[in-house]
Amino acid sequence: MFLFRSVVLAMKIFSTSIICLLCPLFCWAHPIPDLPVIGSFERNGSASITIEVDPRCFAEDPEEVPFLEKEAFAKLNSEEKKALTDQARNLIQKALRVRFGSEEWFFPEFRFEFLAKEHETIILDGDIVVLRGNYQRTLPSHLKTYQIKALESADYDLIFTNIVDGKPFKRVNVLWPGEESFALDLPSVLPESETSSDGTEGNATSIQDSLPEQSNGLSSTFIDFLRQGFVHVVPLGVDHILFVIGLFLLSRKWKPLLYQVSVFTLAHTITLALATMGMVSVPGNVVEPIIAASIAFVALENIFVAKYKPYRLAVVFVFGLIHGLGFAGALSEFNLNPGSLFAGLLGFNLGVEFGQLAVIGLALILTIGIKNPTNYRKIVVIPGSVLIALMGAYWTIERIFF
Repeated sequence: MFLFRSVVLAMKIFSTSIICLLCPLFCWAHPIPDLPVIGSFERNGSASITIEVDPRCFAEDPEEVPFLEKEAFAKLNSEEKKALTDQARNLIQKALRVRFGSEEWFFPEFRFEFLAKEHETIILDGDIVVLRGNYQRTLPSHLKTYQIKALESADYDLIFTNIVDGKPFKRVNVLWPGEESFALDLPSVLPESETSSDGTEGNATSIQDSLPEQSNGLSSTFIDFLRQGFVHVVPLGVDHILFVIGLFLLSRKWKPLLYQVSVFTLAHTITLALATMGMVSVPGNVVEPIIAASIAFVALENIFVAKYKPYRLAVVFVFGLIHGLGFAGALSEFNLNPGSLFAGLLGFNLGVEFGQLAVIGLALILTIGIKNPTNYRKIVVIPGSVLIALMGAYWTIERIFF
């Protein structure tokens, strides 16, 4: 009797866990892009801060709203455009504060304009229109640092990137609400040209060479994107969570589980790297339905195939390639510069792996009390796979037709 109650309790916990994952995010698989805050600094003291806002951010469910494209934008009247601009300003005012040197934190008075996301001028059919705010000032010599912080009230993370003397700065921060960025030391990245004793002008030190802490900057970028990779699986990547649970449900034996997870990791690492480096490009409207279909396929196989078979690895590998393209789509939104690309890519990929291991670890804990394979299949595998298959089928239809 005690064993029976334990089994039933484990079943309820496992089923409830899956439902809790699904219900709040029933139609949501990937978060909307965060807010990039790009500082630009020149040797003459000129400084600018640019922030980009996707109008979908204003919707209650951004993932359900289409991009604002040229055709729809052309139909907006001046009042509607002003309303979008006001919404962008309010969104940023809730999220961002800036500080130069010893000044107080302040909100920059951005000047907003509508631009095409890829090439600024809105000229092509299908151009995605975004709001881009720009703030400019000339910094006096006594203001030696630049820093931003994400307010607790921020709805989105802030991506802190900088361009120094025309070159991308290697260190990147991704700030969650309540966090502050590192302080960019302007004199060290914008050294003055020195004049030699014979009156000739010497060469200024290279921006990247002038920072002995550059390796620490890359370490910081690595850690930030390690965290981002993890949260893009847990809790944000519901579709990836369900796929990993689908792999787990077929067999809890360590060899089949290890083989499947290893092959999935290898596959998505390949396409994540290739897509991030620009060597492979597949539209999101192709990738996302296939990811959804892969979830349904793996779950249905769990229902109709009772035991692990070697061909499963080929299936997992192919689907892993597609999931890697999905991860690459999320990573590409950060617009990493070449100097920080490797650190960001490595950190993000490892974060994804830790997220997957966390999902598998939790699944093991929740089902550890069910020892009998027959009971495990009847109580966990079949009900869990049915739920996952339904979700995968729903997402597939939604992503193709809606």
